[in-house]
Amino acid sequence: MEYLTDAAGRTPGHILCCECGVPISPNPANICVACLRSKVDISQGIPKQVSISFCKQCQRYFQPPGTWVPCALESRELLALCLKRIKAPLSKVRLVDAGFVWTEPHSKRLKVKLTIQKEVMNGAILQQVFVVDYIVQPQMCGDCHRVEAKDFWKAVVQVRQKTLHKKTFYYLEQLILKYGMHQNTLRIKEIHDGLDFYYSSKQHAQKMVEFLQCTVPCRHKASQRLISQDIHSNTYNYKSTFSVEIVPICKDNVVCLSPKLAQSLGNMNQICVCIRVTSAIHLIDPNTLQVADIDGSTFWSHPFNSLCHPKQLEEFIVMECSIVRDLKRSAGAGMISKKHILGEVWVQKTSEMNTDKQYFCRTHLGHLLNPGDLVLGFDLANCNLNDEHVNKMNSDRVPDVVLIKKNYDRTKRQRRRNWKLKELARDKENMDTDDERQYQDFLEDLEEDEAIRKNVNIYRDSTIPVESDTDDEGAPRISLAEMLEDLHISQDATGEEGESMMTQ
Repeated sequence: MEYLTDAAGRTPGHILCCECGVPISPNPANICVACLRSKVDISQGIPKQVSISFCKQCQRYFQPPGTWVPCALESRELLALCLKRIKAPLSKVRLVDAGFVWTEPHSKRLKVKLTIQKEVMNGAILQQVFVVDYIVQPQMCGDCHRVEAKDFWKAVVQVRQKTLHKKTFYYLEQLILKYGMHQNTLRIKEIHDGLDFYYSSKQHAQKMVEFLQCTVPCRHKASQRLISQDIHSNTYNYKSTFSVEIVPICKDNVVCLSPKLAQSLGNMNQICVCIRVTSAIHLIDPNTLQVADIDGSTFWSHPFNSLCHPKQLEEFIVMECSIVRDLKRSAGAGMISKKHILGEVWVQKTSEMNTDKQYFCRTHLGHLLNPGDLVLGFDLANCNLNDEHVNKMNSDRVPDVVLIKKNYDRTKRQRRRNWKLKELARDKENMDTDDERQYQDFLEDLEEDEAIRKNVNIYRDSTIPVESDTDDEGAPRISLAEMLEDLHISQDATGEEGESMMTQ
């Protein structure tokens, strides 16, 4: 008797398909894959064509029920968004793999290749691969729709300054451009005494108010008005208004401090000159060169006003100038400016050259003035000063003339100015003819004050040739090292090869 042993490499037997008779490996359905796919479609119920919405303005896709999300092409985020659009049909099958099929970026089509599995007849598991075509339809999101409407806003920041000169606003405009604080605005409107910034959300307006508090001395108030409400869902729609008031002091203003404030600043004289307005008011005493910084809270606690109108500046000619070397300082005196030199000057008005009337004064411009120079200043002796602090002062302590700055030929300075500034895109109305003169004053202040220049982006003007940093009269100039190149991608920024690549 012989015994049969199982072969080590025994292969399983085959059966015939009950539909087509093809030999197949045994399976629970006893049907070949081709016949099983012809009888059962596991992708049935899954849409093969789906539409998704895309906002061209902000480059975001719509995710129901009401969210817009930014996604890059063929990214994981975009793939997840596409799968969520068919989430309900996919819950009936098992998703094995998903990936994008490459399409042209401008074809407005997204193709996703899906691999799914599902249990069919008698426990057999069938796997199928198919492609879902997504049609990208343009649709403007709510945020972009409000921006394009330009009339819909939820918050407004009203910036005001009760002065006749806009130097502080010109400086604030450059700070806003430098730090990009204008990007979330729906609209910027210029009025006679300030600017209005409109926003689509209250959070953006609050961010702007915080920026203003850090850059200029100011105070603000907030209010809101109820537009509509839904008592069933307990939702309210408000419009918020933020009123920001900047201190009414500009550069080159002559001010009179209260006795209490002057004493707290180191026993400085009450008559001072504002040399700069940044995050604080920077004052200098023209008699002692003592300097002091006054922040917004201190100003509103002890307010003071400008004594003279900017148009009251008069031109004087320096007849004699001498430097004060030894100055006796009183007890408790504050910090002395190292950038200025105290000088005693005899000046005469250019309008009174046919007379022999001269004025004597002390000035902080001793390092700039020489006999024969022209200088701008205020004539306090012949001016009607309507200020409560000046009226209480002893007349001997009020100077006859307060000199502000040296006068240069404006025409030559404009012609040789080889730089420029950017401006905010805003709606202008009721423009005054004096605005151009005030803007030229601000440009001259940038040339003369390096501390203000550090906070401003200055761009080189390629239409004007580069010259030396100072002209024949010694007028200050901005060096080429402090200027930025005004780069435009559409221009030849990377050479001829880069330009040709971009234009093809």
